[in-house]
Amino acid sequence: MRPAPIPADLPRWPHAAFPADLAPATARLRAHLLSRVDPDGAVRDPCHSRVLESALLLALLDRTNVEPAARAQLAGYLAGHRDSPKPLDRVLARAALDGRPATADLLDVEQFLGQAPDFTGARKRALLHAVLVLLGGAPGSELPGTEAFSLRGLHTWARVQVTAVKAVLAHAHRQPQLIDAPDLELLRSTQRPGTAWEGNLLIHLSVLHALAPLPGHRHLIVDGIRTALEHQRPDGGMPFICDEDTWLTATAGVALHAAGAGAPVLDAIAHRLLHLQQSGGGWSYTEHAQLADVDCTSAAVEVLHLTGPDAHRTPISRAIGALHALRGPDGGFPTYLAGAPSEACMTAAAANALNTQGHHQHAAVQAALQHLASQQHPDGSFPPDWSSSRLHTVFRAALAAVRHPDHATPGSPAQQITERATQLVLNSQNPDGGWGQQDGDASDALTTAYALITLSSCSAVPGPAARGAAYLLTRRRPDGSIAGIPDSIGPRPFGFSVPALADTFTLLALGHLTRRLAPAAPRTPLQQPSAMAARHQGEPVTLSPSATPRPCPPGRKPPCPVPRAPRPWI
Repeated sequence: MRPAPIPADLPRWPHAAFPADLAPATARLRAHLLSRVDPDGAVRDPCHSRVLESALLLALLDRTNVEPAARAQLAGYLAGHRDSPKPLDRVLARAALDGRPATADLLDVEQFLGQAPDFTGARKRALLHAVLVLLGGAPGSELPGTEAFSLRGLHTWARVQVTAVKAVLAHAHRQPQLIDAPDLELLRSTQRPGTAWEGNLLIHLSVLHALAPLPGHRHLIVDGIRTALEHQRPDGGMPFICDEDTWLTATAGVALHAAGAGAPVLDAIAHRLLHLQQSGGGWSYTEHAQLADVDCTSAAVEVLHLTGPDAHRTPISRAIGALHALRGPDGGFPTYLAGAPSEACMTAAAANALNTQGHHQHAAVQAALQHLASQQHPDGSFPPDWSSSRLHTVFRAALAAVRHPDHATPGSPAQQITERATQLVLNSQNPDGGWGQQDGDASDALTTAYALITLSSCSAVPGPAARGAAYLLTRRRPDGSIAGIPDSIGPRPFGFSVPALADTFTLLALGHLTRRLAPAAPRTPLQQPSAMAARHQGEPVTLSPSATPRPCPPGRKPPCPVPRAPRPWI
């Protein structure tokens, strides 16, 4: 995700073509993100509430008749989503509150499931079926096919989720014999009071529902409910995961480096990541999880490379080894597990990490680009990934391709990727200058950031990028942060929200853009740069005011937000 060298055949863009307040807006956003970096180097932002987990917990409370106060808060949250513009949220909220799901007129199931990769289709269909059953729907005439419950080739999270779904549907169809002792042992192994297994509330609640009909499990269920309620949000709802702070920290590190942040904060972020590197060499999305993934590992490699390739040689080498252990025979990379289908987004992520190693990884990067080219659609897009935006994989693939020596060679995989990616971005810009998640969607900050990164790396003309930058500046809040919409997906195709990602990727995009601009005029002696501004071509630094901590909501237990200590890097 880090900026690539500007190809010799691309001209520098003039500052005059872009909004006059681009530099101060970039500095202000950078200062805002710097204020989010904790003294230990972590960037933390809890996952927001989601209707899916909130509905599942409400159904569990109704089933067990415990925690009435928490139930009232959940019901209030869900009531606010009865008329959500999102079809799935409408279905789940109404089903949880009324017990009568009506998918036929509220949700196009095939269209929704079509947003997930094909190889996950049977499992995701069974998951949606089980959720609707738990919320009062009819179980249907027959169980899903055996492929929906196969554990072959699945990583640990998927194994538990699939087993819980099988148990729920087996109970609904009155076929308890389908659940064997190993299934129950696997489900029970995830339950420890006070700990949501792997930081995943969806799996935690699914397991509780799967075990609830069995005799002798009430104590375990009640303990599990109380564990879940430790993560109830102030709005009364429940999140999908506790957080994805490791992923957020790594992406923030790349973004801050691109935007010219100073060494102290970047070193703090790098040391935080070093502390979280797992024994196998990879990283997970949160410190609460053990399952490493290609995405987080690749982003962490980029941060360590940017902050000290020699000093961090050993951890980088271990991480590169972890990526190679997952690499498929087709040259691509899956998300979690060796032998799983390769995915375009993960392949692009790994290629960007591998090419930090120069010619030592040339063959692996070349194979990854060939796989990416084979997966790219004629319109420039790629199969669904972990983002709601089709431009997410596009920008990451374009960055991997533009670094390759063959990116300008006619007919090469790298050239195909960059040309198709650029044309998709140019052809899909909205009249307001931004880009939307899918064709015809309203513009949003994250998708526009992805588009701007692509153009900064691949496009010759500045006009579309200038209009995109102008749109991004309209999304600023008074504190310098960026207003965005939910973009992340998990499990696919269910979306969720971590708001700080809008700040991170917007700053990353503005950092890419700044490096594409022509060098600024030399300073006069009267223009004395600050320590932070010295690395940012003379732009002024405006620090955002400290965030005022919110008091604990009524009935909530600490810890609650506390005033942040001044950062040494601000």
